[in-house]
Amino acid sequence: MDPHRLLIVDDEANLLDLLRRYLRRIGYEVEACGNAEDALALFQAGPDRFSMAITDLSLPTLSGEELIERMRELRPGFPAIITSGYPYVPRGAGIGFLQKPFLPQMLLEAVEKALKG
Repeated sequence: MDPHRLLIVDDEANLLDLLRRYLRRIGYEVEACGNAEDALALFQAGPDRFSMAITDLSLPTLSGEELIERMRELRPGFPAIITSGYPYVPRGAGIGFLQKPFLPQMLLEAVEKALKG
């Protein structure tokens, strides 16, 4: 079975790199983007290539929530996790939430839960 491919989006470069390296180390394929526009273009070019998305809530120009809504226009029910330093309640089914800062184990559990649906 092919490994799951995750699309991660965060405008904080150090955190994006940390998430990318951690998720790769535990066996996931990862595509990382520093903004919502690049992530959306990558997703639009091949929506079925990705198993799920992990995105920061607060991104310039397009929020993480809006990004997921746009992705779900192409792939309804696409699993996603939103991260934020602020409390947040996801509005859609199949969207998880991780409050920053979070531990690597918390990220792993959230990803596994999202992939199981």
